[in-house]
Amino acid sequence: MPVVKGIEVIASSEKGIEDAVQNCLKEVSKTVHNIDSIFVKDIKVHVNGGKITSYGLICKVSFRLDENR
Repeated sequence: MPVVKGIEVIASSEKGIEDAVQNCLKEVSKTVHNIDSIFVKDIKVHVNGGKITSYGLICKVSFRLDENR
């Protein structure tokens, strides 16, 4: 039976929410394998001068633990 673990990650982007999720996946994938899903728990938008300057996300990343270890 596979065991699934979750970690919380803060991700950001100046382009948009989807890009922030992609950044999350890219960075977490450097050290975590078997990623199953990313749940966006919260979204924050930074504003300067009446314009959006960046998007921040709190993400929960779920991944399966290796069974062979």
